[in-house]
Amino acid sequence: MSLIVPGFTESVVVRTADAEVVGRAPTTIRLLADSSATGGALSTQRVTLNDGADGAKPHHHANSAELFYVLDGTAQLLSGEQVVTAERGDLVIVPPRLAHAFAAAPGHNADILIVITPGVERFEYFRHLERIAYGKVPPESLLDVQELYDTYFENSTPWKEARS
Repeated sequence: MSLIVPGFTESVVVRTADAEVVGRAPTTIRLLADSSATGGALSTQRVTLNDGADGAKPHHHANSAELFYVLDGTAQLLSGEQVVTAERGDLVIVPPRLAHAFAAAPGHNADILIVITPGVERFEYFRHLERIAYGKVPPESLLDVQELYDTYFENSTPWKEARS
Protein backbone atom coordinates (compact mmCIF):
# COMPACT_ATOMS: atom_id res chain seq x y z
CA MET A 1 0.00 0.00 0.00
CA SER A 2 1.30 3.46 -0.85
CA LEU A 3 0.47 6.33 1.42
CA ILE A 4 1.09 10.02 0.88
CA VAL A 5 2.05 11.62 4.16
CA PRO A 6 1.19 15.32 4.10
CA GLY A 7 3.94 17.67 5.21
CA PHE A 8 2.15 20.01 7.60
CA THR A 9 1.87 19.91 11.36
CA GLU A 10 -0.76 22.50 12.29
CA SER A 11 -4.43 22.79 11.44
CA VAL A 12 -5.39 24.98 8.52
CA VAL A 13 -8.20 27.38 9.40
CA VAL A 14 -9.61 29.64 6.71
CA ARG A 15 -12.22 32.19 7.72
CA THR A 16 -14.73 33.08 5.03
CA ALA A 17 -13.84 36.77 5.34
CA ASP A 18 -10.18 35.96 4.68
CA ALA A 19 -10.63 33.75 1.61
CA GLU A 20 -9.71 35.34 -1.70
CA VAL A 21 -12.61 35.49 -4.15
CA VAL A 22 -11.99 35.44 -7.89
CA GLY A 23 -14.52 36.00 -10.63
CA ARG A 24 -17.90 37.63 -10.47
CA ALA A 25 -21.46 36.43 -10.85
CA PRO A 26 -22.57 34.22 -12.40
CA THR A 27 -19.34 32.34 -11.46
CA THR A 28 -17.35 33.06 -8.31
CA ILE A 29 -14.58 31.01 -6.78
CA ARG A 30 -13.58 31.26 -3.12
CA LEU A 31 -9.97 30.08 -2.74
CA LEU A 32 -9.82 28.19 0.55
CA ALA A 33 -6.56 26.21 0.93
CA ASP A 34 -3.86 25.56 -1.62
CA SER A 35 -1.52 22.59 -1.68
CA SER A 36 1.31 24.54 -0.04
CA ALA A 37 -0.90 25.25 3.00
CA THR A 38 -1.72 21.55 3.44
CA GLY A 39 1.70 20.06 2.84
CA GLY A 40 0.53 18.62 -0.46
CA ALA A 41 -2.46 16.78 1.03
CA LEU A 42 -5.10 18.68 -0.93
CA SER A 43 -6.22 21.93 -2.43
CA THR A 44 -9.77 23.17 -2.03
CA GLN A 45 -12.09 25.89 -3.23
CA ARG A 46 -15.76 26.75 -3.15
CA VAL A 47 -17.43 27.52 -6.47
CA THR A 48 -20.75 29.36 -6.69
CA LEU A 49 -22.59 29.18 -10.00
CA ASN A 50 -25.78 31.13 -10.68
CA ASP A 51 -28.60 30.44 -13.14
CA GLY A 52 -27.15 27.44 -15.00
CA ALA A 53 -23.65 28.93 -15.28
CA ASP A 54 -20.78 26.81 -16.51
CA GLY A 55 -17.99 25.87 -14.12
CA ALA A 56 -15.15 23.92 -15.71
CA LYS A 57 -14.98 22.57 -19.25
CA PRO A 58 -14.16 18.88 -19.74
CA HIS A 59 -10.68 18.03 -18.51
CA HIS A 60 -8.80 15.44 -16.50
CA HIS A 61 -6.03 15.39 -13.92
CA ALA A 62 -3.22 12.90 -14.48
CA ASN A 63 -2.26 12.63 -10.81
CA SER A 64 -5.15 13.81 -8.65
CA ALA A 65 -8.69 12.79 -7.78
CA GLU A 66 -11.33 15.52 -7.54
CA LEU A 67 -14.19 15.57 -5.05
CA PHE A 68 -17.37 17.60 -5.60
CA TYR A 69 -19.72 18.13 -2.66
CA VAL A 70 -22.88 20.08 -3.47
CA LEU A 71 -23.46 22.48 -0.60
CA ASP A 72 -26.64 23.90 -2.10
CA GLY A 73 -28.59 23.90 -5.34
CA THR A 74 -28.31 21.53 -8.29
CA ALA A 75 -25.21 20.81 -10.37
CA GLN A 76 -24.44 18.86 -13.50
CA LEU A 77 -21.17 16.92 -13.45
CA LEU A 78 -19.44 15.01 -16.19
CA SER A 79 -17.78 11.82 -14.94
CA GLY A 80 -16.23 9.95 -17.83
CA GLU A 81 -19.01 9.50 -20.38
CA GLN A 82 -21.81 9.98 -17.81
CA VAL A 83 -23.50 13.28 -16.94
CA VAL A 84 -24.69 13.21 -13.33
CA THR A 85 -27.19 15.59 -11.76
CA ALA A 86 -26.19 16.23 -8.15
CA GLU A 87 -28.27 18.04 -5.56
CA ARG A 88 -27.65 19.46 -2.11
CA GLY A 89 -25.75 16.94 -0.01
CA ASP A 90 -24.64 14.79 -2.97
CA LEU A 91 -21.01 13.79 -3.41
CA VAL A 92 -19.17 12.87 -6.62
CA ILE A 93 -15.51 11.78 -6.61
CA VAL A 94 -13.69 11.53 -9.93
CA PRO A 95 -10.51 9.42 -10.07
CA PRO A 96 -7.30 10.56 -11.78
CA ARG A 97 -7.31 10.46 -15.59
CA LEU A 98 -11.13 10.41 -15.90
CA ALA A 99 -12.68 13.27 -17.87
CA HIS A 100 -14.92 15.53 -15.81
CA ALA A 101 -16.61 18.93 -15.90
CA PHE A 102 -19.15 20.78 -13.80
CA ALA A 103 -21.82 23.45 -14.05
CA ALA A 104 -25.01 24.57 -12.37
CA ALA A 105 -27.92 22.62 -13.82
CA PRO A 106 -29.90 24.65 -16.37
CA GLY A 107 -32.12 27.16 -14.57
CA HIS A 108 -30.53 26.39 -11.20
CA ASN A 109 -27.83 27.74 -8.91
CA ALA A 110 -25.14 25.51 -7.44
CA ASP A 111 -22.72 26.00 -4.57
CA ILE A 112 -19.98 23.35 -4.69
CA LEU A 113 -17.05 22.50 -2.42
CA ILE A 114 -14.23 21.07 -4.54
CA VAL A 115 -11.24 19.17 -3.15
CA ILE A 116 -8.31 17.93 -5.21
CA THR A 117 -6.05 15.29 -3.68
CA PRO A 118 -3.16 14.99 -3.60
CA GLY A 119 -2.99 18.73 -3.76
CA VAL A 120 -1.77 20.79 -6.68
CA GLU A 121 -1.01 24.50 -6.41
CA ARG A 122 -4.20 25.80 -8.03
CA PHE A 123 -4.83 29.31 -6.78
CA GLU A 124 -2.81 30.85 -9.60
CA TYR A 125 -4.75 28.70 -12.06
CA PHE A 126 -8.01 30.28 -10.89
CA ARG A 127 -6.47 33.75 -11.10
CA HIS A 128 -5.47 32.87 -14.66
CA LEU A 129 -9.10 31.93 -15.41
CA GLU A 130 -10.17 35.31 -14.05
CA ARG A 131 -7.70 37.08 -16.37
CA ILE A 132 -9.24 35.15 -19.28
CA ALA A 133 -12.77 36.13 -18.19
CA TYR A 134 -11.74 39.81 -18.08
CA GLY A 135 -10.09 39.60 -21.52
CA LYS A 136 -6.57 40.19 -20.21
CA VAL A 137 -5.19 36.96 -21.71
CA PRO A 138 -6.60 34.71 -24.45
CA PRO A 139 -8.34 31.42 -23.58
CA GLU A 140 -5.66 29.52 -25.52
CA SER A 141 -3.15 30.57 -22.85
CA LEU A 142 -4.49 27.71 -20.70
CA LEU A 143 -2.92 25.23 -23.10
CA ASP A 144 0.52 26.49 -22.04
CA VAL A 145 -0.09 25.69 -18.34
CA GLN A 146 -1.88 22.33 -18.53
CA GLU A 147 1.08 20.38 -17.14
CA LEU A 148 1.84 22.98 -14.45
CA TYR A 149 -1.68 22.67 -13.01
CA ASP A 150 -2.27 18.99 -13.91
CA THR A 151 -5.31 20.04 -15.92
CA TYR A 152 -5.60 18.59 -19.42
CA PHE A 153 -8.55 19.73 -21.53
CA GLU A 154 -10.48 17.41 -23.79
CA ASN A 155 -13.68 17.22 -25.81
CA SER A 156 -16.76 15.43 -24.53
CA THR A 157 -19.80 14.74 -26.67
CA PRO A 158 -22.02 13.79 -23.68
CA TRP A 159 -21.12 17.07 -21.92
CA LYS A 160 -21.69 19.14 -25.06
CA GLU A 161 -25.09 17.51 -25.56
CA ALA A 162 -26.09 17.98 -21.90
CA ARG A 163 -25.11 21.64 -21.90
CA SER A 164 -26.73 22.62 -25.22
